Amino acid sequence: KYPADQKQSAVMAALRIAQEQNAGCLSTELMDAVAAYLDMPAMAVYEVATFYSMYRLQPVGRHEFNVCTNISCMLRGSDEIVAHLEKRLGIKLGETSADGRFTLREVECLGACVNAPVMRVARDYHEHLTPELIDRLLDGLE
Repeated sequence: KYPADQKQSAVMAALRIAQEQNAGCLSTELMDAVAAYLDMPAMAVYEVATFYSMYRLQPVGRHEFNVCTNISCMLRGSDEIVAHLEKRLGIKLGETSADGRFTLREVECLGACVNAPVMRVARDYHEHLTPELIDRLLDGLE
């Protein structure tokens, strides 16, 4: 999939795999290992890992809620969605619950503007959000 002479193009996939194998977050050591494996400067790997919201440098909860707050979602009520999640989870944006169960993150865009407001939980998108839909989702989590 990644030709030997272009192996640096695998940086995003390599970071995703490393993150999945490390309880959902990247350490400096893991990023250094990716850089060495792909024969690229460590700084270039750090730049990718800090630019994209799908990479995490801090531990996250078992259930990570990524709520889009960009213009389309904002115009369709993402502020109400965030407020409802903060109340239900007992945490603010950027925080993880004390029991390690939930993390609530703000993301710029999930690429599903037509279905705003939107959030991603794990790899699943939840669209046309309402407080009622969020309550059903939360009630169904282990």
